[in-house]
Amino acid sequence: MSNSADSLPERADSSPEREPGLRSRPSLRPVRLLTAAVFGLAGLIFVTSFNTAKGTNIRTDASLLKLSDLIHERDRKNQQLGDTTAALRDDIDTLVRRDHGATDAENAGLRALEKSAGTEKVTGESLTVTLNDAPPDATANPGYPEPQPNDLVIHQQDLQAVVNALWAGGAQGIRVMDQRLISTSAVRCVGNTLILQGRVYSPPYKITAVGDADRLRKAVDDSPAIQNYLLYVKAYGLGWKLQERGEETLPGYSGTVDLHYAEPVRPPE
Repeated sequence: MSNSADSLPERADSSPEREPGLRSRPSLRPVRLLTAAVFGLAGLIFVTSFNTAKGTNIRTDASLLKLSDLIHERDRKNQQLGDTTAALRDDIDTLVRRDHGATDAENAGLRALEKSAGTEKVTGESLTVTLNDAPPDATANPGYPEPQPNDLVIHQQDLQAVVNALWAGGAQGIRVMDQRLISTSAVRCVGNTLILQGRVYSPPYKITAVGDADRLRKAVDDSPAIQNYLLYVKAYGLGWKLQERGEETLPGYSGTVDLHYAEPVRPPE
């Protein structure tokens, strides 16, 4: 709607006609005094704030923290808690073995279960796969369409494809970044960051598996999902590195193993 004077209708004076000889009443003085008081108070607040700040920012440090800072702080705290949990678990295991008086066969069975659960370290031939985002100035190689933003970053399905292929290749243990995977581990991505067992990671992502190196490599080469990823590596320069690293030891999982929802299956009575 136009606000020009030509488009506005002429307004009729709807106020009652003044009686002859009457003068209009003057404006109320209290209103003027109240206005002056408001401006005076605003000036006082401004002067007080200026003298308090002395040219510095008087906001609290907490209000200046970015969300990323809070995430990294929580990540460091989770790492510390994980280290403490691992130390306590070692102490508990030592006490149980000392006081339980189990036979050699029972201890051997317990160690086998711990190894299968991923809570014990595992040593053997290793294969490492490293995934990384494309360079910031990445462009399409000849013969490929121009990339979309999602074409240039690592996604959850890319990490899952590598992990699944390594398990299919008979991996005895897998470590993603600095954490050992167990049966309840979930590889999840939010944006371009990896969230794994309460910790946050940024690319490049390193995945290491221990097992038969030839079988592991064949499983990676035969994976359709990885073959699709390699097309994007060729087209847009996504990072991909596969290395056989010889014998390596993966540490055991050190986090909590409590289940919140699942319960052991009990035989019928």
